[in-house]
Amino acid sequence: MNTATTPVIASLAEHDLAGALQISSAAGWNQTASDWRMLFRLAPDGCFALHADGKLVATTSLLRYEDRLGWIGMVLTHADYRRRGFAHALLEHVLTRPDAERIATLKLDATEQGQPLYERLGFTPEQPVERWLRPGNSELPATDQCRQSLEACLTMDREAFGLDRSTLLRDISKRSAIFTSENAFIFRRPGLNAQYMGPFVSRNTDDTRALVIQCIQNAGEAACFWDLLPRNTAAVDLARDLGFVRHRELVRMRRGAPYAGRDAWIWGIAGFELG
Repeated sequence: MNTATTPVIASLAEHDLAGALQISSAAGWNQTASDWRMLFRLAPDGCFALHADGKLVATTSLLRYEDRLGWIGMVLTHADYRRRGFAHALLEHVLTRPDAERIATLKLDATEQGQPLYERLGFTPEQPVERWLRPGNSELPATDQCRQSLEACLTMDREAFGLDRSTLLRDISKRSAIFTSENAFIFRRPGLNAQYMGPFVSRNTDDTRALVIQCIQNAGEAACFWDLLPRNTAAVDLARDLGFVRHRELVRMRRGAPYAGRDAWIWGIAGFELG
């Protein structure tokens, strides 16, 4: 058994990004180097690292939305350093930031393994979040697309999420295929294991099916992940009908004041680490 040196907690540095990607990839997560770089751009003071034995062994991230909501993600520990309290120590350090800044609500999407840790830190379960997977090589017919501007997508997202995420979505849009209709949009971006469908917002169900068909048809032979809130039963029904299968389940948890957007309009989240 390794004996680690005293852990050192600090802000994640740019030279840590390669090591962070190695840890998330080894855990089977879908984030790419571009995802890590985006987090570093959006929240350079919200990405944290724990070093031991002279190397990066644990990470976490904190995004802020309008100083009202903080989103915690990328809580990872190198396999050789688990069960030593490193994730707990890192999270305790991270939580001092939103507490000092009086951010009313913190949220995260917890794995089954991580949920007890978060509960000890004051988080309570809100609702499940499910990842659905569809294999590639779709034979669905192509559909026409009614194109709208990115600004229209940003407006719909704010109406659904309830807070301004335009900086995040503008960044994601640079490496996403975007599918739009008058009342809905889907972003689809590359992932390490599968294309990622999200964020996905729809004000009604009238043209949602056609938009999802176009999104997965356009993905060709690539598999697609779709992370949804199963309280949106229409999203669950559509995913199942179009050949997606439930792949894994997490729990959305909250610390602090209740906060919710229009969950009925949120057909797909932006990412477990993004909300």
